[in-house]
Amino acid sequence: MSFDSSSSNHPPDNGKNEMQVIATYEAILAIADQMLQAARNSDWDELVALEHDCKHLANRLMKQHTQQPLNEAQQKKKFDLIQQILARDAEIRAITEPQMTLLQNMLTTNGN
Repeated sequence: MSFDSSSSNHPPDNGKNEMQVIATYEAILAIADQMLQAARNSDWDELVALEHDCKHLANRLMKQHTQQPLNEAQQKKKFDLIQQILARDAEIRAITEPQMTLLQNMLTTNGN
C-alpha cells in the first residue's frame, strides 16, 4: 500500500519500496515494544488493540513488493529488526501464557 500521490506513469524512486519495507519492520518493532509494555502492565485491552495494529502492518508487509532485492545493509537491518521483534514476542508470550493458562483453568472450573 502506498500513499504516494504521484501517477503510476512515473518510475518508482530507486530504493523507495525497499525503504518502505524497512520502515514497516521498524513500525512493527515499535508496536512490539508497546505490546511488551502493555503485557508487563497487565493491560490486556491495550495489548489486544496493539496486536491488531501489528497484524495490520504484517499484512501490509506481505503485500509490499520490492522492485529489486534488498542490498546487503538493508538485509542486515531487516534481519536485526526481525530478531528484535522475535525477542519481544518471546517476552510477551512469557508474560501472557501463564495468564492464558490461568484463565483457561478458571473457565474449565466454572464450566464444571
